[in-house]
Amino acid sequence: MLNNLFSYFSEDIAIDLGTANSLVYVRGKGIVISEPSVVAVNQKTGQILAIGDEARKMVGRTPAHIVAIRPLVKGVISDFEVTEQMLKYFIEKVHKRRFILSPRPRVIIGIPCGITEVEKKSVQDAAKNAGAREVYLIEQPMAAAIGARLQVQEAGGNFIVDIGGGTTGVAVISLGGLVIAKNLRVAGDKLNSDIIYFSQEEYKLLVGERTAEEVKIGIGSAYVLKDKKETPIRGRNLITGLPEEIMVTDADVRRAMEKSVRQIVNTIKTTVEETPPELLADIMSRGIYLAGGGALLRGLDTLVSRETKIPTKIIDDPLTAVVRGAGVVLENLDELKDVLVDTSQLEPPK
Repeated sequence: MLNNLFSYFSEDIAIDLGTANSLVYVRGKGIVISEPSVVAVNQKTGQILAIGDEARKMVGRTPAHIVAIRPLVKGVISDFEVTEQMLKYFIEKVHKRRFILSPRPRVIIGIPCGITEVEKKSVQDAAKNAGAREVYLIEQPMAAAIGARLQVQEAGGNFIVDIGGGTTGVAVISLGGLVIAKNLRVAGDKLNSDIIYFSQEEYKLLVGERTAEEVKIGIGSAYVLKDKKETPIRGRNLITGLPEEIMVTDADVRRAMEKSVRQIVNTIKTTVEETPPELLADIMSRGIYLAGGGALLRGLDTLVSRETKIPTKIIDDPLTAVVRGAGVVLENLDELKDVLVDTSQLEPPK
């Protein structure tokens, strides 16, 4: 009876709990929330002041005792209590017009492949403490493949690369499971850090993370571009201490990110080398699919294709692939439950 009431008053949701951004899909409605995974905390009182977009606006504009925290680092929870509050915020925002009962939805959460049982349990516990009635986990490459409309339940090879903010997931999928899965903790955030380090070493210019990300999005590339691009970059000169503006080119930014991009490409190549021959034959005809925000790095598909000798494609709307895939599973839970992570071993014995 109580479960029926919870089911009636709660809307089931799927969450892509990302290092940089979190997206929420509501059953029957689609994606309703896309906000930064940032929480503003008053360190004097421990009070949470803002979450998501509001918290990001505070970055760099607050007194010293108010800090903006990213509770997920490289795809896993680094601050349990803050993550719990962020999940609670998302659940309550979805149910803001429902007043009779506290929402107790079923929740599917995308997680990186290859994380430990303890890390999986922390995600599950955080969601339950935030108000979820039931919690299901799905590996992000699997969710991205479903979001890309690949036939993951067929006996054929599908190759997906999901490049997020904190991690890059590389997976070969067949018959609803991950045949090979690799989780590389090099992704969008690392590319930003590379640009920050490069500007300090090359130009003695200190820039912030947001500036680095804007440069990456504006002129960043993994492969030589036909047309040269350049953009101004502003920061503080480390020698004089004064503000300074310099011009950087796409070649500069490419050189800054080269090592990290090479790590991603090498992981893809290693996965190709380890793929069983029958599945590799399928992949050679179907191609490699790139998902996640990192897939939008100019020329990355060209570089991967040249290095692996396999056609490489960027899926439609790569930023939302994981949450869309998790949403498809949410809408068809009975038919697609086999693609979910087995969490039975995470539950304490009854």
